[in-house]
Amino acid sequence: MSTDLRTNERIRAREIRVVGNDGGQIGIMPLKQALSIAEEKALDLVEVAPQAKPPVCKIMDYGKYKYEQAKKAKEAKKNQNIMKVKEVQMSVKIEDHDFNVKVNMAKRFLENKDKVKVRIRFRGREIAHKDIAYDLMNRFAEEVKDLGQISSKPSMEGRHMLMFITPISDK
Repeated sequence: MSTDLRTNERIRAREIRVVGNDGGQIGIMPLKQALSIAEEKALDLVEVAPQAKPPVCKIMDYGKYKYEQAKKAKEAKKNQNIMKVKEVQMSVKIEDHDFNVKVNMAKRFLENKDKVKVRIRFRGREIAHKDIAYDLMNRFAEEVKDLGQISSKPSMEGRHMLMFITPISDK
C-alpha cells in the first residue's frame, strides 16, 4: 500500500464503493453520503484502491492505520538480514600459517552470515602461475566447505583472481 492515501475531502471521485470498518461492503454511493456516514461513526474515509472503477474507500481510523503500517514496516526492517561482503586477500606465495589465519578469518565471517570475497593478487611475473592460484583457491574452499559454499568460482579480473563464498543457511 502507498503511504499517501487520500482521505475525507481529498478524495476526488464523485461515486465510490464503500467498505465498512469491519471489512463488510456497504455499497456504491456518492462521496458526500459516504463522508457523512464516516463522520457519524467519528472515523475517516480512506481511498484504498483509487485505480478501481469506482474507487474503493474504507471507513477506518486513519491515524491508527498509519501507526499499524509504521509498526509493520519497522518489524519487517528489524527481521531483515543484511548480508555484508567481507574480503580476504592473499598472494600466490602465501605461507601455511598465513593461509590458516586467512581461513580462520573467513570462517569467522561465514559464522556471522557474511559473504566472503577471496582475492589473490598477482605481482610482476606471478601472473604466469595461475595454476598455483587456482589450487590455492580450491584449497581455501575445501577448508571452509562446512560453513560456506562457492557462489562464484575462481575467475580472473585484471591482476586479481576472485572467488565468492556464501554462508550455508541453516533454515
